[in-house]
Amino acid sequence: MTASDSLANASVHTWAVLALTVVALVLFTRKRIPLETSSLLVLVVISVGFAVFPFEVNGRALPIVAFYSGFGHEALVAVCGLMIIGHGLVRTGALEPLGRKLAHSWSMSPKLSLLATLIAAAILSAFVNNTPVVVLLIPVLLSVAQRTKASTSGMLMPMGFATLLGGMGTSIGTSTNLLVVSVAADLGLARFGMFDFAVPAMIAGGIGIVYLWLLAPYILPQRMPLMSDMSPRVFTAQLNIPPGSYADGKTLSEVLKKTDGEMVVKRIRKTEYAFTVPLPDAVLQAGDRLSITDSPSRLKEFETVLEAKLYISGKPVGDDNPIAAEDQQIAEVVIAEGSPLVGGTMKSIRFADRYDLVTLAIHRAGRAIDAMPRGIGEVVLERGDVLLVQGARDKIGELKRDGELLVLDATIDLPFDRRARLAISIMLGVVTLTAIGLLPIAVSAVMGVLAMLLTSCLSWRDIPQALSIPVILIVVVSLALGQALSVTGGAEVVAYGFLYLFEGASPPVMVSGLLLLMAAMTNVLSNNAAAVIGTPIAITIAHQLQLPPEAFVLAVMFGANMSFATPMAYKTNLLVMNAGGYRFGDFARVGIPLTLLMWAVLSWVLPWIYFPAPV
Repeated sequence: MTASDSLANASVHTWAVLALTVVALVLFTRKRIPLETSSLLVLVVISVGFAVFPFEVNGRALPIVAFYSGFGHEALVAVCGLMIIGHGLVRTGALEPLGRKLAHSWSMSPKLSLLATLIAAAILSAFVNNTPVVVLLIPVLLSVAQRTKASTSGMLMPMGFATLLGGMGTSIGTSTNLLVVSVAADLGLARFGMFDFAVPAMIAGGIGIVYLWLLAPYILPQRMPLMSDMSPRVFTAQLNIPPGSYADGKTLSEVLKKTDGEMVVKRIRKTEYAFTVPLPDAVLQAGDRLSITDSPSRLKEFETVLEAKLYISGKPVGDDNPIAAEDQQIAEVVIAEGSPLVGGTMKSIRFADRYDLVTLAIHRAGRAIDAMPRGIGEVVLERGDVLLVQGARDKIGELKRDGELLVLDATIDLPFDRRARLAISIMLGVVTLTAIGLLPIAVSAVMGVLAMLLTSCLSWRDIPQALSIPVILIVVVSLALGQALSVTGGAEVVAYGFLYLFEGASPPVMVSGLLLLMAAMTNVLSNNAAAVIGTPIAITIAHQLQLPPEAFVLAVMFGANMSFATPMAYKTNLLVMNAGGYRFGDFARVGIPLTLLMWAVLSWVLPWIYFPAPV
């Protein structure tokens, strides 16, 4: 069949679906219309259109419910399962040790540390959704830049792009990969295994990371991070040294070295009325309290690293202690005018018993609070003081509803640190079961979610936070559009049009053209929609050329992942843009050369690996 024959045989349904596809792709770029609204609109139009104007396949009308099958498609099940498991890794703090190690390495060799950060970000993103990876590393890099007086411009965008490169490496690296693999299997192509296309991804990704490491920092102009002025409140706290903890028996200099010199100790309290000057050779003992001031996140980090406790003594951890409960949060609470706490102390008003919360630290605007030697519990509270409290989620919710105290928005879920290794083990189990071919990713991902729930790494209330409605709906509508293009012959029309434009060109040139086309589309459209629509077209092109379809399908997959040139091309780009103070043109300045570099490398690698050698 020729291109003219394909056009002649095209039905009204074919042209209607092609027109709707164009409209859908335009809608997906509109900022004023939420992506989930556009997706639902397109899905309704498809189903209503085929209901009013039936389309026959093999003499039978195409059932309308077929377009809703995406809600139960294995690709969507796998995407949702992996989103939930990724949230479990964040919720348990499983990724935080890596962040601390990377932050520590910057003090020794910033250049090599940038490379290590890029590689770590890429490797993590091959198995975990890259959004939590970017969220984890942004504060690490901002802190590094502040300590070393370096610019964040050369760190944040390369890190964000490294996660996109790493996501190309496995079938579960991105939702785009999962969709392409599943749609290709639905169309009769042998299913890609988890690491079946790791070689071309590693070759191209490795070259891309070298570019991000050596060239990108010098291409980017110096920008002032938008978050640089958003320093958190500094709280005065007491860090209690329990028996057997890391700090027990160590000198102060050893303890400070453990925190990379970040912790500043004002005084060391030995008894209720006795304290010592924080000299470097002072030996700390169980029961000592260190008077420190820092941000809430840093206070909790010191608590974890030193195996210490940030709560007032006299309330040891036990079954009835507020911080022994699960589902912990920390919150900033303001003492407003008329509050019963004004003029009292924590001990006198029995704060812990009254609210079932524990006070970790106090912030007082304009001056530091000297909590020594009598302790935070004896500080006379004033109007405007901000308390850093910790307790169960429902107790902080009650505090908001009571109205006696003003709970700020700075409420943070605390990770279940003791379950971090368990969460990592579950993720590794999911990957292993899929990698060895024992279970498909949809099944192993659901098993992983169940394991997370049974082991309390997650609770059911965490599930809605893990799922993204825009991602779910764009996956469903993309599958519906892809199916409509396939059954009506729309994919063939586009494929023959592509062949007509490249008539006389060699197959490698056609792969290169398809790759560049998808790379251009993904920077202005939804990458999932572009990938699902492009997959049947790629397979049709390969069949017409009588060539292995793998190279063409991977051209669609890799091209749809090249979301480098614009900030709206991928949500992590927007996160990085906000944190680093980048402008729209900065993404084009670094992203377009990266896109062209990846295009050039993959245009050579894909035909080299997947096309038969000439005889």
